[in-house]
Amino acid sequence: MMASGRKIKAPFVPLLLALLATLTMADDCGSEFKGRCSCGLQTYNYRTQYVVNCTNTGFRNTSMLEHLPPQTEVLIFNGNNVEQLPWNVFGALNDLANLTIVDMSNNHIREIRGKSYHHVPNVRRLILNHNNLSISRYDDEEYNHHHPRVFSNFINLQELHLTNAFADNTSAELSTDLHDIFVSSNLTKLVKLHLEQNEIVQFNDKRVFCDLPALLDLHLGDNLLTELNFNLSCMPRLRFLDLERNRFELVRPRDLALLDAVQAQPGRAVPLTVDFTYNPFVCDCTLLPLFDWLDRTNVTVRNRDGLVCLRNRQAREPLRTLNVTRCRKQRGTGTGAPDGHTGTLLLVLVCLSCVLLALVAGLLYVSKDKLRGLLTPVVDHVSKKVHYTTIKDEEAPEQYV
Repeated sequence: MMASGRKIKAPFVPLLLALLATLTMADDCGSEFKGRCSCGLQTYNYRTQYVVNCTNTGFRNTSMLEHLPPQTEVLIFNGNNVEQLPWNVFGALNDLANLTIVDMSNNHIREIRGKSYHHVPNVRRLILNHNNLSISRYDDEEYNHHHPRVFSNFINLQELHLTNAFADNTSAELSTDLHDIFVSSNLTKLVKLHLEQNEIVQFNDKRVFCDLPALLDLHLGDNLLTELNFNLSCMPRLRFLDLERNRFELVRPRDLALLDAVQAQPGRAVPLTVDFTYNPFVCDCTLLPLFDWLDRTNVTVRNRDGLVCLRNRQAREPLRTLNVTRCRKQRGTGTGAPDGHTGTLLLVLVCLSCVLLALVAGLLYVSKDKLRGLLTPVVDHVSKKVHYTTIKDEEAPEQYV
């Protein structure tokens, strides 16, 4: 090959081919895609891959996905309006051995059937963020949306992204439904699980994550958790636990001990890292266990020195400003902290006692006539008895004269 009388060096040939492929990719998807998607080689995740991109295309079904080019490596199907995924989304006969990433975020998906995903043996990353998934058998009186084997064909899945994926006001049984899916789908190679922004208050099923033996990173940020009420010891490889932006006002000693136990498991290759950033910790002595734990634990706490607490639920203060000397003295004498929750509780008790005394006094005043009528005969009887006893005692000595 010649250019201006000079031969182009061999290392530039692959770059030219990649550039030409990128420039000519735009509309080579097939008639089923109605010219709305782009298909071809492009840079994705820092390397050149064959990408099918159907973003904000207005599709209301997934029929075109049955005709994905067999060389597809990345599918991006975002911003459409498909409430239900049918059986065999990618076609019953399609061979997609190269497909490694599927992103179906923000499609208003409500239900994924148990046989929706087939021909996905090499998919490593599945992204279903910002949908309206219902996975509970109790959400609808007519239809059962609980399909435990929904991910069973993703035999090599390593990342599952379910950020803001579930319907608002998620069922309290979410953890049980998720556990059923994890058990039945056999996700033995899953290393990253994202469950942020799902309004999770607690996990009723304590073993919800125990059937994910390879799990490394568990992302639970931006939920409503106040404690660690799920089993961590069953995840021996766990390296990162994301708890930022939840509702922790304190961290209970048992939860701190649980984190230490995970870190102390034999054979651990990397330290456990936990993130408590942006939780509404209360600036009082209930934080003393956390304060002491930060100085002695082998767990890595992300942004440890930047943790803050709230004074009177408004003013932010560095957690390190806690008056630990006073708190330890109060703990040693068995007294509670006079500020924060304890001070509020004492004030409420004092107020209730005053109200109770006032009510008793008012009742006695209103019923004084009735009480006088009831008590007068009793007083007269006692007086007569005392008077009689006194007379008898005065006469008694004469018997011995």
